[in-house]
Amino acid sequence: MSTSDEREKARSSVEKPGRRWLSLSISDITQAAVFAALIAALGLPGQISVGSAGVPITFQTLGVMLTGAILGPKKGTLAVVIFIALAIAGLPILSGGRNGLTALSSPTAGFFVGFLPGVFVIGLLTAFMMPRYRILLGIVANLVGGVLVIYICGTIGLMIRADLTLWAAIAANGWFIAGDAVKAVIAALVASQVHRGWPGLITPLRVRRGRVVALTA
Repeated sequence: MSTSDEREKARSSVEKPGRRWLSLSISDITQAAVFAALIAALGLPGQISVGSAGVPITFQTLGVMLTGAILGPKKGTLAVVIFIALAIAGLPILSGGRNGLTALSSPTAGFFVGFLPGVFVIGLLTAFMMPRYRILLGIVANLVGGVLVIYICGTIGLMIRADLTLWAAIAANGWFIAGDAVKAVIAALVASQVHRGWPGLITPLRVRRGRVVALTA
C-alpha cells in the first residue's frame, strides 16, 4: 500500500461524514429528552425578578450550560428545541410557572430565545476540546455561550420589548453576571465528572482543510 493510501485510510478512520454526524439515534433522542426535562425541573424553584426591567434570576440557565457541556452541539441543541417547543405549546415549564408564549410576550423574551444559540455555542466549543474535557476551557465555553450569547439575545429583547436604550438594557444585565459566572463554574465541574465517568458523550470536532469534521474513536 502506498503512503498516500495509508494517509487516506488513516484520515477516513477519524472522520465521520457530515450526514452521519447529523443523524440521531434513539439514544441521542433519549439523552436530549432527559436534559430537556432537567432544564424544566430547574425552573421549579421559581424566580426572583430584579431591576426595573424585571429580569428574573433562574436556575434554568444552569441547565442550558449543563446541557451544552455534557451533550455537545447536536444533542444539546435538540434538548433545548424540545424544551422550547413544549414551553411554546403551553406547558408551564419556565421559571415562575410561565409558558413559552408568556415569555415571548414579556421583556425577557430575548433570554428565552437565547437558550437555543447559547446551548449550541457551548456544545460546539466543548466538542472542539474533546475527547478530554478541561475544566478551565469548559468554564470559558460556558461563559461564552451561557452568558455572552444569552445576554446579547436578552439585551436585544429588552430593547424591543421594554423600549430600553442599549446602555440601559446592558445595565439591566449587570445584576446577574456574578451569579451566572458561578453557574458556569458549577456546570464545568459537573461536566468534567460526567465525561470522566461516561466518556464518548460528545463526538470531538476538528477543523480539517477548511471544514469541520467529526472524529471517531
